Amino acid sequence: MARAKTRKKEGKKNNGASLGFEEKLWQAADKMRGHMDPGEYKHVVLGLIFLKYISDAFEEHRSFLNEEVSRPGGAMFVREPGHRQEVIEDPDEYKAANVFMVPPKARWSTLQAQAKQPTIGKLIDDAMVEIERKNPPLKGVLPKDYARPSLDKQKLGELIDLISTIGLGDKENRSKDILGRVYEYFLSQFASAEGKKGGEFYTPRCIVRLLVEMIEPYKGRIYDPCCGSSGMFVQSEEFILAHGGGRKDISVYGQESNPTTWKLAKMNLALRGIEADLGPRNADTFHSDLHRDVKADFILANPPFNMSDWGGERLKGDARWKFCVPPAGNANFAWVQHMIHHLAPRGTAGFVLANGSMSSNQSGEGDIRKNIIEADLVDCMVALPSQLFYGTQIPACLWFLARDKSNGKFRNRRGKTLFIDARKTGALVDRTHKEFSDADIQKIARTYHAWRGEKGAGKYEDVAGFCKSASLEEIEQHGHVLTPGRYVGAEEVEDDGEPFDEKMKRLTAQLKDQFAESAALEKAIRENLKKVGYGV
Repeated sequence: MARAKTRKKEGKKNNGASLGFEEKLWQAADKMRGHMDPGEYKHVVLGLIFLKYISDAFEEHRSFLNEEVSRPGGAMFVREPGHRQEVIEDPDEYKAANVFMVPPKARWSTLQAQAKQPTIGKLIDDAMVEIERKNPPLKGVLPKDYARPSLDKQKLGELIDLISTIGLGDKENRSKDILGRVYEYFLSQFASAEGKKGGEFYTPRCIVRLLVEMIEPYKGRIYDPCCGSSGMFVQSEEFILAHGGGRKDISVYGQESNPTTWKLAKMNLALRGIEADLGPRNADTFHSDLHRDVKADFILANPPFNMSDWGGERLKGDARWKFCVPPAGNANFAWVQHMIHHLAPRGTAGFVLANGSMSSNQSGEGDIRKNIIEADLVDCMVALPSQLFYGTQIPACLWFLARDKSNGKFRNRRGKTLFIDARKTGALVDRTHKEFSDADIQKIARTYHAWRGEKGAGKYEDVAGFCKSASLEEIEQHGHVLTPGRYVGAEEVEDDGEPFDEKMKRLTAQLKDQFAESAALEKAIRENLKKVGYGV
């Protein structure tokens, strides 16, 4: 497989999004602070941004059509009276350009003109209804509760005015990639503001990028059983387009239990023009598997960590539990087995789990892990640094499973598992959060690709303290624990050439001087305290 083309460098700010109007967007959210819960105002702001974008895109295409039918010799030039207006209002002209049809009463200019009216909430709700009526794929997806009494209409009007200053349809900002970044930026900020609840549906962009770069979903069926806001699908699409592929190269399947997040996912994908089957409704993946017959070539997921209330006691005889019944008190290995169940014969899965999944022996988890290892499904394990995730400090890791390690596309890896310890990777972007840089992502991904024997990836070698290719026998010796630190060993320290005896004499002399300096400082502090009546 050809190696990935070099990506353009992305700014570190806001998980790789560098939009130029981030602060305005966060100001928009702040307009509602103090008036509602962060989980509520998220949808108020995101709904308006969605409306502004599709309206801007509609107006832009409308202007294009107007120019085309008016230009002598133009492709749409006709002389029949009234035909000009027919072309401009023809829904098929917009559908062909992947632009949503926006009726007059739903256009942003109409709403902005009435932003100061006390009825603005109802006008927005009516606009959302009209857009859904004109665009069937959006039916039942858009937020329609702007008229509720608890929403301050004066603040709502100010919010509309502020969003009006952001040209989402401008030449520089009109790409769907930019709007996807807008969503990612908001989701990251809201996840930080909401704490644990936000982290349940937002996976940091750098983690998603790492998963995508490692399993390289070029062509086939992609599945996410807990898709949240659809970040995995968006990144997969970006990866495919960046490597010369097209949207038609993949089929996307997802499921989400939270009704609001399910709608957000539908909106996010609609804005990107990604066709996806997220099921007819939100639903619990364990108890209502909407994609029962799907066998995926690629699975990408970030399941909720350590779910204790997943209803496992009602699923003890489920066909998915091939490697043993998962404990009712923790869903980690229910997710793992669900994903294995949905993998195609040559499928690959990459997903996030809590660190406990690598070593826990509680409630039969060790037996399930042992059975999965002995079935030779574990392809690679990656230990992650702390502080990568919003809303949780639980240490996390990445699992990569492969149905067929002897796949002729890559090197035969049967009986082998790659361990990567990336805990020392990444850098702080603020006081509480870390991110992987492009270089970090490429280093980890290249190591995996080289180990798999991919063309152009270079030769794989074990690196002490970072990566190790281990056999099933070695894993058995470690009690079927999958923690990378057990296998990669300590990082090699470069020999500075100084003889040991000389180094020890130099260091002990240095330590003696430091002890003397410490004693002098202690004496001075005691004397100063004694002078002010606080002798110790």
